Amino acid sequence: MTEPAIDALDAVWTSTIALGHALSEREWALPTDLPGWTVKDNLAHIMGTERMMRGEPSPAVTPAETGHLRNPIGEANEVWVESYRPLSGGEVLAAFEVLAADRLADFRALTPEQLAEVGPTPVGMAPFRDFIAVRVMDSWAHEQDMRRAVGRPGHLEGPAVDLSLGRITKTMPLVVGKRAAAPDGSCVVFEVVGPAGATIPVVVSGRAAIADTVPPNPSVTLTMDVETYAAVAFGRWDPTTALTEGRITIAGDEDLGRSVVHAMNFMI
Repeated sequence: MTEPAIDALDAVWTSTIALGHALSEREWALPTDLPGWTVKDNLAHIMGTERMMRGEPSPAVTPAETGHLRNPIGEANEVWVESYRPLSGGEVLAAFEVLAADRLADFRALTPEQLAEVGPTPVGMAPFRDFIAVRVMDSWAHEQDMRRAVGRPGHLEGPAVDLSLGRITKTMPLVVGKRAAAPDGSCVVFEVVGPAGATIPVVVSGRAAIADTVPPNPSVTLTMDVETYAAVAFGRWDPTTALTEGRITIAGDEDLGRSVVHAMNFMI
């Protein structure tokens, strides 16, 4: 049986591996938008998370630098990343290829009942297939971190991208209604352009929700491409910089638009 979330995970890991094979050791060592992490560190993090999910104990290493860490989750992630730092980029990639194949085999062996089993996930209690979907989003986010750092854009459309952007979009009512405190009766439209883009109208009527259609005269329309939508929502790009550089344009209520853009980051 085909499981869309597993297929999407396969797609993003396949794309990441293809990217890795094109990189030089100099490129593996380049810094990314994540403070303290190189291109190689991003791939190491994906592996560390999968090994944690598989129940492996944390490596007995102490990170050399911790100034960029903000919370216990970051500290736990850093131990795994640190464990791969003595290896070359090529060695980390080879290890990832083996692990990715093993994990995909594990996931494809799950029964429908196991995929539907509810348990703890990064987004609360949810079916295990939702946990896999979160892994797709996280893996795609880090693939894009790697691509931006080495100047090799790509994988901005397809099932993994659709799934990842869909998970971002689910957070936008919270962003608009609670974090940006848009007033009752207002409408914020996210106009995300590109092959994987979408028009996302968030209407506040008692509470914020995504509407089926764009109502007449929305309060504000925020236009951006797929890369910007993801990079700001994932906390990779500073909202002020994205606005100043014209990556996001505002049509309508300027103050509300800026408040929403500054509230978009939902990552821990």
